[in-house]
Amino acid sequence: MLNRTMSKRKHNQKARVRAKTGGEPAPRGSGKSAWIYGRHAVLAALANPEREISRILATPGQAEEVAAALRKPGMPADRPTPETMDRREIDAVLPRDAVHQGLAVQVFALQQLAVEDICDRTADAKNALVIVLDQATDPHNIGAVLRSAAAFGAQAVIVQDRNAPETTGTLAKAASGALEAVPLVVATNLSRALAQLKESEFWCIGLDGAAETYINDADLSGRIALVLGAEGSGLRRLVGENCDLLVRIPIQPAMESLNLSNAAAVALYEVARRRPVLP
Repeated sequence: MLNRTMSKRKHNQKARVRAKTGGEPAPRGSGKSAWIYGRHAVLAALANPEREISRILATPGQAEEVAAALRKPGMPADRPTPETMDRREIDAVLPRDAVHQGLAVQVFALQQLAVEDICDRTADAKNALVIVLDQATDPHNIGAVLRSAAAFGAQAVIVQDRNAPETTGTLAKAASGALEAVPLVVATNLSRALAQLKESEFWCIGLDGAAETYINDADLSGRIALVLGAEGSGLRRLVGENCDLLVRIPIQPAMESLNLSNAAAVALYEVARRRPVLP
């Protein structure tokens, strides 16, 4: 097991300051509505008290399940009455080729959190875990990463704002409800975001196919930020240089790399398997 040294890092969390813009971050796409569709994504959105919903569409076969869900204890009381439509009517409302499974909701964006907010929220968590995605642009991949992040107990997924996809129905469906459970944080500068995480005592571990160290040989205890690059290009040089350690996943030489979401799932599992199982 590799030992890691923190000698070059300052641990004064009180020294953290907010970005110069100050104040609470505005929701990304504030004032705009979008459609979320698919059974898991819709039911998770309905149950999220932070999610504002203006319309609920359901086929006759799904309307009963929605009505039952809305009657559950703890369900937000401000949900609109579901509109019963046939499948073709819902098709006409949603983007082309949306696989809605007979359910869709029109929603407004969740409040957009900043990296500082995640640091504050996890300040007392000795085993905090976050994911940082460098230049990830595919909503299917980001949604799948969110799903794995929720499954393995990560507190946030951080993406770069440049070319990052909006939180549309495609991303929400790929996340299968995880968009309501794991904050998707948009950062302007990932190197600065890593510096903020380090200041909050996160150990930043980048995944790089050319790294000498295997992830299973690395010290994955404590507060961890897993940093993954886009498919093909991988981590950018500056982002990699701002990581505390670069590791690689041991795979057969016949394959050059894993899909981004698959690599994230493997890395998250490697971290989670060494930690106490949550109830």
